[in-house]
Amino acid sequence: MTDIVILPGIGASGELHWQTRWEKSNPRCRRFQPIDWDRPDLKDWLDALDRAVGSASKPPLLVAHSLACLLVAHWQQVSTAPVAGAFLVAVPNPEAQAFPVEAASFANPPSSKFRFPSLIIASTNDPYGTIEYARERAGQWGSGIVEVGELGHINEASGLEDWPQGKAFLAAFSAGVAS
Repeated sequence: MTDIVILPGIGASGELHWQTRWEKSNPRCRRFQPIDWDRPDLKDWLDALDRAVGSASKPPLLVAHSLACLLVAHWQQVSTAPVAGAFLVAVPNPEAQAFPVEAASFANPPSSKFRFPSLIIASTNDPYGTIEYARERAGQWGSGIVEVGELGHINEASGLEDWPQGKAFLAAFSAGVAS
């Protein structure tokens, strides 16, 4: 069984967020730990992701939400650490008006194909990134894409609780990347 590294966005995904619920219910899940969740610094988050991947016994699966999706895009270009794949939920557009100013260092994510398999899960009414933006990124990054309808930012406010549909998508993706 593959280890899973949980990569929340700004604010660290609260207690009711699906990422936190998955982490608490699955002993294979471990959350990466940057110094500051509320004032994200790209270098700090890159280092934290390196530490999390490095501490896994074998190449882990990355489960990223929001800003952490952009982190994965930056990280995969500067690190050679092996990962099984990346499950990217609610990719935000750093050029959108709603993008947090605190996260400016994450802007201009690479548009090159990822060096590992990836899947984007996108909502048709995400206030931080349009479905067109998610499709564009999927094309650039060589990612698969699943459009889940109107789920907002696919976060706590979306009322997903344990998000069984997301777990099913992750299980299918994980089975496809298993070596």
